[in-house]
Amino acid sequence: MILILDFGSQYTQLIARRVREVNVYCEIHPYNFPLEQIRQLQPEGIILSGGPASVYAEDAPMLDARVLDLPVPFLGICYGMNVLHHLAGGIVSSAAQREFGLAHLTIDDTTDLFAGFTPHTETRVWMSHGDKMESLPAGWTILAHSPNSPIAAGRDHSGHFFGLQFHPEVVHTERGHEVLKNFLFRICHCEPHWTMAGFIERETDKICKRVGDRQVVCGLSGGVDSAVVALLLHRAIGDQLTCVFVDNGLLRQQEAEKVATVFSGFGLNLRCIDASTHFLQKLIGVEDPEQKRRIIGHAFIEVFEETARTLPDVRFLAQGTLYPDVIESVSFKGPSATIKSHHNVGGLPERMQLELIEPLRELFKDEVRVLGRLLGLPDEIVDRQPFPGPGLSIRIIGPIDAERLAILRAADGIVEEEVRAAGFSHRVWQAFAVLLPVKTVGVMGDERTYEDVIAIRVVESIDGMTADWAKLPYDLLGRISTRVVNEVRGVNRVVYDISSKPPATIEWE
Repeated sequence: MILILDFGSQYTQLIARRVREVNVYCEIHPYNFPLEQIRQLQPEGIILSGGPASVYAEDAPMLDARVLDLPVPFLGICYGMNVLHHLAGGIVSSAAQREFGLAHLTIDDTTDLFAGFTPHTETRVWMSHGDKMESLPAGWTILAHSPNSPIAAGRDHSGHFFGLQFHPEVVHTERGHEVLKNFLFRICHCEPHWTMAGFIERETDKICKRVGDRQVVCGLSGGVDSAVVALLLHRAIGDQLTCVFVDNGLLRQQEAEKVATVFSGFGLNLRCIDASTHFLQKLIGVEDPEQKRRIIGHAFIEVFEETARTLPDVRFLAQGTLYPDVIESVSFKGPSATIKSHHNVGGLPERMQLELIEPLRELFKDEVRVLGRLLGLPDEIVDRQPFPGPGLSIRIIGPIDAERLAILRAADGIVEEEVRAAGFSHRVWQAFAVLLPVKTVGVMGDERTYEDVIAIRVVESIDGMTADWAKLPYDLLGRISTRVVNEVRGVNRVVYDISSKPPATIEWE
């Protein structure tokens, strides 16, 4: 296993993805993870992530120097490289010219990290730093350089410590996966034995041991995340699991009916609860998206707890929380910036009477889809586009009421139908409509109108951590716009969101 120590980079989770993609198990922990716990993990190697700080700043996060005495290889990436150099006596300072984006890296040494590369040739890499190494620590060797970073990669004389100024984990670094594989297999001597099939066996065993003979309630939304959790628990504890589908009044067109139909064939103990009135009453007049999330999170738990009281010895609530949810909600593993809370991460009440089971908490969406197929889920569930836990509430900018929900639901149904008919459903990450809090002037039937605006959001992504807006054909966008304006009463204008993530997020709230 590989230990990743997080110094706050938004790319840290991508390092984990790249490691797992080559079937090596890894865990992410904060940079100040206690030395004794690191010893207990017995990692084959340690990767220090990037981060937003500067090592020479007074309050900069710094590694316990004793960790470097462990007899395993270390790879520092960006800020992590600066940490290694700083602790070894190298000088790090603010660069006169910051380096963000693509850069041309020249390979000087092909012995280890760059094995398989051609000496003295260039390769494109992704830089994201404002500091640079002024001098190498004693005994270090330069492995690569760029026009703005004379020390863009280095190694100490023992082959114990390695540093990269660029980010090999991002797709923009054209041969970054080779660099990481060299570290994992040539330097750390890892074996590629970690698979999703193995994950199923390990998690099944963990669930059995933790739950014992007690009961579990699982919130089933119909999406791939909660579906995989439900089947994983059903595999582990069988009839001790009760799945609860809650119609919160914030679902898409005919979603409740579809969920009940699909999951009735899996042998799950499924209870369908219509709590739409309960949720919508709590959301009356609420505009702030974080407050929406908290209210919905609390309301879900209230429904689950009420259901749990009708079952004997229920102790646990199972959720389909994924790693991107955690990263965006809280500074979970390190000093990463909080972006937004998710209803099943940042919105749980402290008084909750159920213990959480979140077997997918460290996984990415593509890994969950692999699990789904291994567990026998049909493609219509496995390939279903992500739908936020707070539902349509965060796709209505501003307050929510039945009329605005009806408008958005109808428009969203048209988007889904047209994108699917055009063959784009499996080519995009998400496609949906957003109801904006503005009205605009229009002309319909020779009369002036003053009605709502619908924004269309369609993005391409691998894991939801980064995303780019989809370049849909103009005729497809035209059909969507024409249908929405003609078929959805109260809308006279349609706009298309061409923002990427970052700087925007996929959802508007």
